[in-house]
Amino acid sequence: MADILAYDLGASSGRALLGRLKDGRIETEELHRFPNDPVQVGGRLHWDILRLLHEMKQTLLKAKHGGIEIQSIGIDSWAVDFGFAGENGELLGNPYHYRDAHTAGIMPRLFADIPEAELFASTGIQFLPFNSIFQLYALKSAGNPLLREAKRFLMIPDLLRYFLTGEMHGEFTNATTTQLFSATAKDWDQALLAKLGLPAEWFGPVLAPGDRAGSLSQAVTEELGVPAIPVYAVAEHDTGSAVVAVPALEEQFAYLSCGTWSLIGTEVTEPVLTDRARELNFTNEGGAYGTYRLLKNIMGLWIVNESRRAWEREGSAYSFPELVALAEGAPAFGAFIDPDDEVFLPPGDMPGRIAEYCRRTGQQPPEGVGATMRCILESLALKYRYALERVEELAGMRYGGLHMVGGGIQNTLLCRWTASAIGKPVWAGPAEGSAIGNLAVQWIASGELADLREARRVIRESFDVVTYAPEDASAWEDAYRKFLRITSLSQ
Repeated sequence: MADILAYDLGASSGRALLGRLKDGRIETEELHRFPNDPVQVGGRLHWDILRLLHEMKQTLLKAKHGGIEIQSIGIDSWAVDFGFAGENGELLGNPYHYRDAHTAGIMPRLFADIPEAELFASTGIQFLPFNSIFQLYALKSAGNPLLREAKRFLMIPDLLRYFLTGEMHGEFTNATTTQLFSATAKDWDQALLAKLGLPAEWFGPVLAPGDRAGSLSQAVTEELGVPAIPVYAVAEHDTGSAVVAVPALEEQFAYLSCGTWSLIGTEVTEPVLTDRARELNFTNEGGAYGTYRLLKNIMGLWIVNESRRAWEREGSAYSFPELVALAEGAPAFGAFIDPDDEVFLPPGDMPGRIAEYCRRTGQQPPEGVGATMRCILESLALKYRYALERVEELAGMRYGGLHMVGGGIQNTLLCRWTASAIGKPVWAGPAEGSAIGNLAVQWIASGELADLREARRVIRESFDVVTYAPEDASAWEDAYRKFLRITSLSQ
């Protein structure tokens, strides 16, 4: 029963999960959990990357002091963000946070150089203002001095792996999210890099999930007194790992990875690069074992988290269960928002922005905490239906239900309302999807599991999956029609 370690880094916290296989079932143990708080300095929002490294080292010390022998390590995190290594391999500044305002207004400027249709045909990636391509274009346009000294571009898991192993590698699932990776050549798009004036040598070799990515370096082993543990590239975009952990027994399925972001989609073997996919602003992100994730990014529980922070600043602290209870007790279908309206992207006063959105769209703003929470959760559930219908259109499939994974499934009210909104069952679990998918790729790499299909079967047998059935079909159908009209979303 050898232990392996998954580092799963989210936009608000990080966790280190131990995994072991026992009698054909997965056992997990949370070894360490820590906050991941961005830092505002000099008018810019950064990730505290060295604090994350410190916490990862504390995890290894906890394992050592607990007599735990770790057989291998994998790291997954959020996508799009990156750091630079300089001439001597040192970190050049703290990575920018994807919610930093330096990319405001940058998309139209880049499209003047490279048309949208050309960019999508090359990369198959959804247009979001914080994609790595737009961050780099913004840095270049501003003459940021980091670019003069940079020698290597490393995504967040790449960077942390480098700190632990001393080896610099990219990884497929995360590389695709940069919008700099060719969906057809399956490598960095050299023509695109040249058009943007980005040095090709910044972008090194790209590993596939399951490839060996080195071992803990001598410096780290001497510092911590631990052995040179092997490190694997996993599906290092956390959504890629979450999709590995979808406990689907069917070949074709739809999933929703639910957390700070909601990502709804399906697995395909080749990217969908049609004009319709571009018009719907869908994305084709790399997946594990020869797959792509055809999906839509939706703003997700970020709106809930920021609303909670706003109420705390006003002196009213609510737990998440309290907020859910208040939402359930509020009147149904009072007001709707489009969670993906750009007003909800930056940090700030979400309840105030929700009220302003409602006034702008001719609605009475929700009054009070419960009504605001209900507005958010109902709107998310209805947006999930909108996106799922378009997943089915692009994939040419009809799915019998929706698999939900990730921390958001602990909000059982959202799971219930999602089932009602889509008019199909929701199968919820596991909650720690990204970390479990991370572990699964390590087991496949070591030969403990045969392949992705066996991994999903074992996950299904190891973790509870809760089924939510649709309720109040006619009321939700009426609400959906109203939601489409208010948000101006097309059928």
